[in-house]
Amino acid sequence: MTNIICNVSTGNITEVALSDQEIADIAAAQETEQYKNWVATQYQRSRASEYPPVTDYLDGIVKGDQAQVQAYINDCLAVKAKYPKPGQTS
Repeated sequence: MTNIICNVSTGNITEVALSDQEIADIAAAQETEQYKNWVATQYQRSRASEYPPVTDYLDGIVKGDQAQVQAYINDCLAVKAKYPKPGQTS
């Protein structure tokens, strides 16, 4: 048996013993299509949290500031390079 610590909704810490079958079930669940899809799209969630605000781009457009627009584009491309799609490099 393996023990894990759970923080339950009451805030109490409870020790839960898992059987070998429960551990096997958890491992099997990680092989499901839903899990695989979630892993495959992690790059999207990572990118979303680091992209610059679109208002920076719009502000540059309104002001006619091509340097600001290009800076926004460069920042977006840097995020894409940091978190490439699976199977691709930047």
